[in-house]
Amino acid sequence: MNSIDKSSYLIDLDGTLVSAGKVLPGAKALLKCLGERYVVVSNNAEHTPAQLSRHLLKIGLTIPEERIILAGTVAIEMLAREKPRCRVLLLASAALQRYATHCGLSVVRDSADVVLVGRDRLFNYEKLERAANAVRAGAELVVANPDLVHPGRAGRVVPESGALMRAILACTGPVNVRVVGKPEAELFRRGIARLGAEGRPVAVIGDNPDTDGAGAHRLGLEFVSASRGLVAAMPFLEDHS
Repeated sequence: MNSIDKSSYLIDLDGTLVSAGKVLPGAKALLKCLGERYVVVSNNAEHTPAQLSRHLLKIGLTIPEERIILAGTVAIEMLAREKPRCRVLLLASAALQRYATHCGLSVVRDSADVVLVGRDRLFNYEKLERAANAVRAGAELVVANPDLVHPGRAGRVVPESGALMRAILACTGPVNVRVVGKPEAELFRRGIARLGAEGRPVAVIGDNPDTDGAGAHRLGLEFVSASRGLVAAMPFLEDHS
């Protein structure tokens, strides 16, 4: 890719703009070139957009919260819209627990209508037992994203929502699972709507062909692979760094 030639861009976060708490080469230059023609669409299932915007600012990347669309908060918003005041067993961070309550959901320990799986750093045997039995009793299983891990510091892996989902399914046996995050269409569609880019050329920039790439192709969007880095994918960024 030799220029910024699309009207709007949907950009992945982890592995594309940042990695292991550091801003990746080309990230600042890309956002500077795009101006207001982008939103970040991320499978993040731990933070709210406001939280993440503050964190990114601390490491040197300025992205306003209104330009951040996250799988965890989108999953909560979808449930609040489709099933107002439903009872949700929520495996997620304290921030998402508060957001769910703010959106009108009833966050419960038992007798849940829905089990919603985010990235829960405090996931344990008791939570697994409660979630599995809630699903066996008829609760809908919803996962913010299907990712098993994402890259951490010093080559370590960070368990993700998909890994927790797999643990639940190991206990329940096969059940229907509703996936909200990439490669499903919801985050991409929200990004396009946020940009007012319906019917206009849109490209997806990301490092993961299984989520960013597959999701882009399903919707007929161009995919720009950043698996070897933004500068390798878009050499002109080096001139803007």
